[in-house]
Amino acid sequence: MIFKILFYIILIILRIVLIYSSNFKRVIFIKSLENIINGIEHIDFKVCEMAQDRLNSLAKPLGSLGKLEDIARKIAGITGKLNNSIINKRIIIMCADNGVIEEGVSSCPQYVTTKQTLNFKKGITGVGALALFYNCDLLVVDVGVNSDIDSPNVLNKKIRKSTNNMAKTFAMTYEEAVQAINIGVEMVKKSKDEGFDILGVGEMGIGNTSTSSAITTVLTGHMVEEVVGKGSGLLERDYINKINVIKKAIEINKPNKKDVIDVLSKIGGFDIAAMAGVFLGSAYYKIPVVIDGFISAVAALIAVRINPIVKEYLITSHASKEIGYKIIIDELGLEPMLNLDMRLGEGSGCPIAFSVVEASCAVMNNMATFEEADINDDYIDNVRDKSCYIVDR
Repeated sequence: MIFKILFYIILIILRIVLIYSSNFKRVIFIKSLENIINGIEHIDFKVCEMAQDRLNSLAKPLGSLGKLEDIARKIAGITGKLNNSIINKRIIIMCADNGVIEEGVSSCPQYVTTKQTLNFKKGITGVGALALFYNCDLLVVDVGVNSDIDSPNVLNKKIRKSTNNMAKTFAMTYEEAVQAINIGVEMVKKSKDEGFDILGVGEMGIGNTSTSSAITTVLTGHMVEEVVGKGSGLLERDYINKINVIKKAIEINKPNKKDVIDVLSKIGGFDIAAMAGVFLGSAYYKIPVVIDGFISAVAALIAVRINPIVKEYLITSHASKEIGYKIIIDELGLEPMLNLDMRLGEGSGCPIAFSVVEASCAVMNNMATFEEADINDDYIDNVRDKSCYIVDR
């Protein structure tokens, strides 16, 4: 009898210790993230205005280089310098599997996540080939691939193998969502320490158009049917199933749209959470960061909902053909710089966008002013009105 009582006492103590340990871990994760969120500062608007003055003084019609001028001004505000060089470019690719794949929401088998995660740095994937062509580094991170990966080309930050099936229960715990976000922030610090000037954000995870669509539905208030695309290619019956699965996931998990991390944990993925961390980290460490397609844009929206200042550090790339992309980009109040009918993901739009950013810096650094070009610019004094070129705030 005494031994039985002792056994139950020990069991109760162990449970208390586990609960305390779990709560302590949650506090540590959240406190770390709160420090990042609260430490994000606005870009330097005074330098933005100086950049606009210089752009207005260049030997060209006012505003004639369009988005190149907008980008040059934003880069100046982020770095605090008028003259910038984009030399070291990196795309951070977050890789993870999604338990919702069990519901038949993708035409691709789950093992493709593992295969492509291993293939990225071989230069044979979409983003791999483009990164090689544009001389960009790839940082491939395993945050939840559903297999054991042992490769020098993949950084192991695995939280666990795959999220849960969101059509049955929460995709992950709140703590896991915060942990994934913190991993994204950590990858930005690593990149800054290694001397990278600009970052792009990509992903790999079969089933992640479903998680992205679910998040978009909740955060924007659009109907599921307005958001969901056919992903990598679904038959009509499978497409209808995908819509129903997402509706079911939202219904059973009841995500709280006022708490973005709650939404992320219940119907998101490790990849999206870690990508959101990259956007937050880029703002914290003052590095310009490029949005890729739909899934990357969803992660950017999450980061902006966590701290609206993040938007000031975002640079768009291409207009993704995924139908949810326009909803997200409109929600962010941004406009894509390119329209190439792309919808691959992976971060494939980032290398192309990097080249446009480089071009904007070349304009700022190398073009002559009217004075330097020995051109009398009195004839445009009456139209040189700064109020026409207000710096975004």
